Amino acid sequence: MITRIFRRLRTILTEFVNFILRIVGFIPSPNIRRFFYRISGIKIGKGSTVHMGACFYDPKNIVIGEDSIIGEGAVLDGRDKLIIGDHVDIASEVMIYNAQHDVQSSDFHAISSPVFIEDYVFIGPRAIILPGVRIKKGAVVGAGAVVTKDVEEFTIVGGVPAKPIK
Repeated sequence: MITRIFRRLRTILTEFVNFILRIVGFIPSPNIRRFFYRISGIKIGKGSTVHMGACFYDPKNIVIGEDSIIGEGAVLDGRDKLIIGDHVDIASEVMIYNAQHDVQSSDFHAISSPVFIEDYVFIGPRAIILPGVRIKKGAVVGAGAVVTKDVEEFTIVGGVPAKPIK
């Protein structure tokens, strides 16, 4: 009983932090946004920019490397580890998730798995990256792709589900 109460309170607090960060995401100054994001626990490297309207879930597990760009309206999930390397370009409205429900389970419980995006990766607009994926150095994810498996170095993937195209 007590455990359920604490779990519920933790959920409410997490939702409140997500709500505040959502509001912060619309402040028109990238320096002010970066300040609040860092206070919330996101580790943001030197020279990196998070554009307006980005949405974060459980920010304490999110690491963004140096000189990386997070586009407008991007969704970054920190319910498990999310590591974004240096010189990464994540376009507008990209969704990166590292938690989902187990659809094979009778209780539909949540499962999570870290996501790693290595250096010099480009992720096109409205792409979706699912839990447990590693996108290796120099890879390109085409617009609208749904990435369900690892992407090898310097590979271009696209489609649903994403497959190598070059």
